[in-house]
Amino acid sequence: MHWRMSRGGGALTGPESVDGGEQRYRAAELGPDEPAVLLAPRLAQFAAVARLEHVTQAAALLGVPQPTLSRAVARLEEELGVELLARQGRTVRLTRAGRLLLASVDRALAEVERGARAARAEADPEVGLVAFGFLHTMGPDTVPALLRGFRAARPRVRFQLVQDYGAAMLERLRAGELDLCLVAPLPDDPAFVARPLDEQRLHLVVPADHRLAGRRRIRLAEVAEEPFVGLEQGYGLRAMTDGFCARAGFVPRLAFEGEEAETLRGLVAAGLGVALLPPALVPRPGVVELEVTAPRTRRAIGLAWAAGRALAPPAEAFRDFVLSRRGRLLQHD
Repeated sequence: MHWRMSRGGGALTGPESVDGGEQRYRAAELGPDEPAVLLAPRLAQFAAVARLEHVTQAAALLGVPQPTLSRAVARLEEELGVELLARQGRTVRLTRAGRLLLASVDRALAEVERGARAARAEADPEVGLVAFGFLHTMGPDTVPALLRGFRAARPRVRFQLVQDYGAAMLERLRAGELDLCLVAPLPDDPAFVARPLDEQRLHLVVPADHRLAGRRRIRLAEVAEEPFVGLEQGYGLRAMTDGFCARAGFVPRLAFEGEEAETLRGLVAAGLGVALLPPALVPRPGVVELEVTAPRTRRAIGLAWAAGRALAPPAEAFRDFVLSRRGRLLQHD
């Protein structure tokens, strides 16, 4: 079954036929005089009376005064312009119109109940969902280690994982699409709360046959005339590369731009330039990684979430776990 929402949002109404005989639900119009808006508050009251066939018993079930319930059902009949119940003393019987309406009401209430259960499940600290974003360079090792550690205590919590560059993740965080994200650098924006977790050294990666490949340490100014390969504009690591080069007194000459750190390592191995990158998880043939002594090429990695927006219990628990790893985020043993 497919569900479709109108662009402006709306309630889901009855099935309509689409190609191939498949049914989907169209969105009800929402406005002050639309049937869904006028009728919705009284549908559960009507269903209770219809199921029990007794107004007093239905009122007791719902916890409302009997006159209030009677007026609500009468108002529903008035708005529809049909008689839904045939009164027989203290009991009632459904009319044909009432039976037609009850069938649809039962389906609608069942869907509301299902949706409410799903919404509550998202907030369940033991089985709920955490939408977690992180940088591509955190994906191969750091994030799996965090998830393994957290799920040792909460194995049923589910995760929606999103890999992206920092600015894009922050926009998704702002829009409520993410609960938390690992970012570098940390955002300087009052819309977010950010906590530093660790520092990561950035190495200068050069081809194995490069003139500096036999060194262990260099100053960044020593490669001022070299072509660089780097991430595209908008990536945090690109901004850091530009900043570190500026502190070393030059503007890097970008020969190639990409989206993945490991792709950049491949370009370096092919002799197409040098790059400032986080340490490789495993040695990459064809490249050498050098420590940069000046300037101090390190990046701060932290956890960010939206300011002023309460986290659901599973996301809050995961946030607290990640914060407990401060100073040990990059240690995976």
